Amino acid sequence: MNSWSALDDDAFAYHCDGYYLNVSLNGLQSFKIADATWTPELSFGAIGPQALSDATLTPASRGTDPTGTAEFKFSFLGEQTIKLMFVGGRAKISIGPKTFIDQNKKPVDDKVALSLSYNSRLVTDKAPFGAAPAQSLIAFSLNALPGVSQASLVIEKRKLEGNQDVIEYTEVARLPMTRQAGTDADQWKASYRFNDINVYGYYFEVVIAGQTYLYQNNRDAIYWTRERGSNGLGLVEFASAKKASIRRFRQTIYSQNYTVPTWAKDVVYYYIFPERFRNGDHSNDPKAGIDTYQHHAIEVHANWLEKPYVPHSGDGSDTVASNDFFGGDLQGVIDKLDYIADLGANTIYMTPVFSAPSNHKYDTSDYKHIDPHFGTDVDFSRLTEEAAKRGIRVIPDTSLNHTGSDSTYFDRYGKYQTHGAFFGEKINPASPYANWYTFDASQADPDKQYTGWTGTPDLPELNKNAPGYRAYAYGAPDSVMNIWLDRGAAGWRMDVAPWVPDDFWREWRTAIKTHKPDALTVAETWFDASKFLLGDMFDSTMNYIFRNTLLDYASGAKAGNVYFNIELMREAYPPQAFYALMNLLSTHDQARSLHIFGDLGDPHNIAAIDLAKQRLRLAVFFQMTFPGSPTVYYGDEVGVTGGDDPGNRATYPWADLGGKPDLALLADFRQLIKLRNTHPVLRHGSIDAPLLLNDHVIVLARQDGATCAITATNNSAQTHTVSVKLPAGMHASSFTDALSGATTNVSNGQISLTVPAMFGVVLLGT
Repeated sequence: MNSWSALDDDAFAYHCDGYYLNVSLNGLQSFKIADATWTPELSFGAIGPQALSDATLTPASRGTDPTGTAEFKFSFLGEQTIKLMFVGGRAKISIGPKTFIDQNKKPVDDKVALSLSYNSRLVTDKAPFGAAPAQSLIAFSLNALPGVSQASLVIEKRKLEGNQDVIEYTEVARLPMTRQAGTDADQWKASYRFNDINVYGYYFEVVIAGQTYLYQNNRDAIYWTRERGSNGLGLVEFASAKKASIRRFRQTIYSQNYTVPTWAKDVVYYYIFPERFRNGDHSNDPKAGIDTYQHHAIEVHANWLEKPYVPHSGDGSDTVASNDFFGGDLQGVIDKLDYIADLGANTIYMTPVFSAPSNHKYDTSDYKHIDPHFGTDVDFSRLTEEAAKRGIRVIPDTSLNHTGSDSTYFDRYGKYQTHGAFFGEKINPASPYANWYTFDASQADPDKQYTGWTGTPDLPELNKNAPGYRAYAYGAPDSVMNIWLDRGAAGWRMDVAPWVPDDFWREWRTAIKTHKPDALTVAETWFDASKFLLGDMFDSTMNYIFRNTLLDYASGAKAGNVYFNIELMREAYPPQAFYALMNLLSTHDQARSLHIFGDLGDPHNIAAIDLAKQRLRLAVFFQMTFPGSPTVYYGDEVGVTGGDDPGNRATYPWADLGGKPDLALLADFRQLIKLRNTHPVLRHGSIDAPLLLNDHVIVLARQDGATCAITATNNSAQTHTVSVKLPAGMHASSFTDALSGATTNVSNGQISLTVPAMFGVVLLGT
């Protein structure tokens, strides 16, 4: 119930007749019950789509059942208990009022223990602030009333594998802390020099009246992230024998030589799914009856404005996913470069354009050539050249984790005659690509004779440790990475980064930066990406934590209940990476932001559409006035909506093709992007904790040398007027509204801001 990550705090406890979990949740939640790696035997869900009834024992399905598992749905009302039990070998689940007493989570009542406090964001408690370069000496200070007999600082190194499948900590130091008596409270101090780059965990072990307590991270759930805790102010709890239950504060130590391309701070991405953006060359369109998707026929849309097909939905399509085409191509992107430049974007990120049979192209068939339905290799070079004339860079995307089964390297369907590793569904030991994959000749079913990524036969997983594959991907002079950089790419976005070994990425980064030092490298990660941002792997990541925070805030969530996600990143990510994060709202893997904001595609529901678009304006305002690289998913700027894949991959509604782009919304996007591009303080300016954070309003201060700005957003349906004290070092005597031109004077070091409903203000210091 937290973005499908298995949080240790959400582990069930066995007692008498079943497994119990206490939760504190509100509203409708979708969920399944499983272990951290989704083992089928240990995964439980609904038997078909159904909603659970309060306190009713409902049968559940197991992942090994022929029909699989669907999502449970339940409307929670605060503190409740979930029970999983087995009757006659069959799983059943019930949810009702909180009745379970977890003996491992008894409350602390000792007043000295309750007085313990430590805030990782206060320089009085930890200095220096945030992520730090290797060799840094960091000082820690724990506060307490008199009565603590012993305090220790425990430092651990984190091991993280896969998509958070393995999270382990190894103790590297246990430091006795020294007491410094104060008038009202004591301070317990210790320092530690962090020599090696890594993500570290730490907590405090304290003895009071013979009882051992742990002062550890708080219980905040970070979007998509398995580890709870947002840093900042922690919590005290009784010491537990279960090491996995400890919520560690996290400390990032990055390379002293970590640099990110200087141009990254100034990036505004335009994010394109090429097949659905623009058809610029009809001569290369996919052709039904001639072209194929693996061993299936393809479907071609006659009307550019049709919706993508959804198999089994009754929309008239076949039963195969990812095989319907509209004809978008590279020429279409070239034709609309002026549009992209006029929008204000200066970097294009494109999902894969290399040869592949699907419409999404993540099932690569040939890494070294453009898909013929998108154009030619020359067209890619022409795109980068024409883009450069307009001040636009191009960053392509690919997966080095898997290929397609229908590829020159694998050739399951015998199309390529290139000695594929599974040519014609036969394991081919003589193939030059044989050791690029993992095979099991004992299986009779072809689908089971090789390892597919996440069990998907369409995507045979690559052996990333094969020297020949590493050379082909990035090591050789004519490697995949190099030839596209030479053809004009400005960097790379790498698909499913957590599934690729760290040492692969380390070698890969060295190769990329050696070949093109100012190339920008972006990882696809959804959770806390600290381990990828240590200076030895990536410059940036797709910022899904930012996305979820902002979508929830713009939808009306209390600012204080979500902003801690951003504060964690501000503290945990090296500043050079924080200012290069790909701050997105919509993606080709998640429902579009307008859909989430309430525009479900019903043109008659004008009120819902108008509200959704105003929420989008608020989100874009925040996005354009915050550090990082704001990212516009094609069509968001003209009101394209759509749910999960493939709804989120609809075509751009070009007016010359009969579409109806929302030109008023487009004008607002242009204005807000121009606001960012015009004022360097919004791109480069420093940022600290919010000057004000209440249920609705977030006020932030930015400082770039002598230039300063105050930004404020308001997710309420009413205008809010707030007053904030200017931070130390901000000496402006008046501020000018960057959008309206109105002037506001500073009085006694304070400034009053009137923040419009569901929007924001930017005040520039003078």
